[in-house]
Amino acid sequence: MKALVFHGPGQTAWQDVPDPAIKDTADAIVRVDAVTICGTDLHIIKGDVPEVTPGRILGHEAVGTVVETGGDVRTVRPGDRVLISCISSCGRCSYCRESRYGQCRGGGGWVLGHTIDGTQAEYVRVPFADLSVHPLPNAVESHDAVLLADIFPTSYEVGVLNGKVRPGDTVVVVGAGPIGLAAIATARLYSPGRIIAVDLAESRLAAARAFGADATAGATEQPEQLVADLTDGLGADVVIEAVGVPEAFEMCTRMVRPGGRVANIGVHGKPATLHLEELWIKDVTITTGLVDTSSTPMLLRMMAAGRLPGSELVTHRFELGQMEEAYDVFSRAGDTGALKVVLGGPRHDVVAAAARHETEGA
Repeated sequence: MKALVFHGPGQTAWQDVPDPAIKDTADAIVRVDAVTICGTDLHIIKGDVPEVTPGRILGHEAVGTVVETGGDVRTVRPGDRVLISCISSCGRCSYCRESRYGQCRGGGGWVLGHTIDGTQAEYVRVPFADLSVHPLPNAVESHDAVLLADIFPTSYEVGVLNGKVRPGDTVVVVGAGPIGLAAIATARLYSPGRIIAVDLAESRLAAARAFGADATAGATEQPEQLVADLTDGLGADVVIEAVGVPEAFEMCTRMVRPGGRVANIGVHGKPATLHLEELWIKDVTITTGLVDTSSTPMLLRMMAAGRLPGSELVTHRFELGQMEEAYDVFSRAGDTGALKVVLGGPRHDVVAAAARHETEGA
C-alpha cells in the first residue's frame, strides 16, 4: 500500500510500504476513506516530537471502513464505517478506568502516528478497536466526521472544559487555526459573554468571526490592550492557547484576570517562560493536557443533530495520493488560507476482508 512516511526532520515521502496486519486479537484493520493533517504532524516534521522515529507512518485522524478484526473485537465488524480516534484506549489501566484515555498505561494513549504507524495511508491497524473506533451513522459524512477524530474533542476537553468556560465569561482564543476555531465553536455552547480571537493571519480572523468570535485582533496589533479595554482592565476569565509557541503562551498569561484560567492546547517544542514573579499573587490556574476523547460519542451525537459545524472548517480537499501536495498547502496556511485539509472522499460501500486480500494478491 501507499503511506506518508517520516524520514527525519524535514523529510517525508508518499511511498510503498507493507500492508498492516493483525498483531493482537483486539486489533482492527481499517481501509482509510478520509484522512486529514494535524498541526501536530507539522510539529513532528519540524523535529519537535523526538519520540517519532524515522520510518514511522504519520497521521492520527481518519474515517474508514473495517476490513478485518481480531478475534476479541466485539463492537465492529468488516464492512462497518468508523471514526478512528486519535487516542487509543486499553480500557483496563487505572487511567482508562477514569476515562483519562490520553494517559493510558496499557499500550494506548496517543500511539497512532506517534509510536506506531498511523492513518495517513491506504490501510491502518487500530489497536484496542472496541474502544478506539466509533461506528458512524449514515447521516454523518466522512468529511465532517473526520473532524471528530481530534480537533473537536481536543478543543472541547483541553480548552473549554479545562478552562471551565461559564456563562458570561470573557474567553480569549489565541490562535485561530482549526483547533482555535473548534474551541470557539464549542465554547459557544456555554454562552460566554464574549469570545475574542487572536491570530497573525487576517483570513483566520475572518474565519473566527464566522465561527462566532465577537471580536478579533491581529497578534501584532496590541491584542492585550483590546482585552483590557473590553474587560475594564481586568483581563479575560479564560484564555485558550491554541498555537504552541512560547510567545503565544506568554501572551496568554498576560491576558488572564486574577482568578482566571489559562488552558494550553498547543503542542510546544521549545521552552516558554513562566513569569511567576507576576503570576504568583493572581490566583491563576494554568492547565495542560492531551485529549482523552471521552467526549467523542457526545460530540458525534451533536454533529449528527446539526449542532456542530463540520465541513465549514474544510477549505481544501485532495485525493489520497495527493498527500504531499496537501501537506504543502496546509503548511503554508498563511498564504493558502488553509484551515483543515481532507484527503479522500465519502465511500459507503461494504468492503470484505477476503475481497481486499484477493485484490491485493492479484
